[in-house]
Amino acid sequence: MLVNHSKCVGCGNCVAVCPMGAIHVENRLAHINQDECVECGACNRFVTSEEAPPGLVRAARRFFSFLHLRYDQPIDLCPTGALYEPELQWPRTIRAEFSNPLIVHPSTGITGRGTEEIKTNDATNRLPPGRAGILVEFGRPGVGCRFHDVQKITMALARVRDLSFEEKNPVTFLMKDVKTGELDPAILDEKFLSCILETLMPLERVPDALETIKRVLPELDTVVSLVVNGRCGPNGEIPYEEMVKQAGFTMRPNGKTNLGLARKVEAQKKPAEAAVA
Repeated sequence: MLVNHSKCVGCGNCVAVCPMGAIHVENRLAHINQDECVECGACNRFVTSEEAPPGLVRAARRFFSFLHLRYDQPIDLCPTGALYEPELQWPRTIRAEFSNPLIVHPSTGITGRGTEEIKTNDATNRLPPGRAGILVEFGRPGVGCRFHDVQKITMALARVRDLSFEEKNPVTFLMKDVKTGELDPAILDEKFLSCILETLMPLERVPDALETIKRVLPELDTVVSLVVNGRCGPNGEIPYEEMVKQAGFTMRPNGKTNLGLARKVEAQKKPAEAAVA
């Protein structure tokens, strides 16, 4: 996001809506820290433009200031339309793809972070019995994350035996080598709001994966949330509960549970295949 300083009157309304605190007002002009901006577009979406003449607004502000009065626009209004989105170039485009909820992620065709989380797809056998999925969510509004921190986790997890990265995940698409977990070097310094890494493994590998993540966490300059997914047992038991506790993590009681009400989707057999079966 950029500011047209020929239009900006320094009202500061855009400062309040930036989730990364990347905007400040100096010398009566708004400035955006381009290194901290994640191209989420929040300022441009929530601060609507009145398209008032900048000269008129500045004159009014000076006049009221002379009278020791304030002339402020509503908090959700940019009086002159000074904010604008430039045409982004790679690799900066990756910031918007993981931060702007209105952008369709090119690798998956899904808006937001581009992730159909594995915990919502067990009805399609994406998460079959005897296997588990671990999701690592990086970043939050106000903190964000850079891809060099994501790579620390992906490269460590790549060494866990029998672990694989979910193919239909935008972070996986960014890997230079899925065997090593190495990401495209061009994106490592790019900052974004949040992303989700998805992994799959046999249930017995969950302790190894959790210990690996736990070992790397102190090296990260961001916040991380972990989700462990697996099918419940016949009596409703959680197969990985003790594994999580032994790894030193606390399970939150408000975890998401799939009640099994979805219809299982199976590929239809061709007539010839059906006859042989």
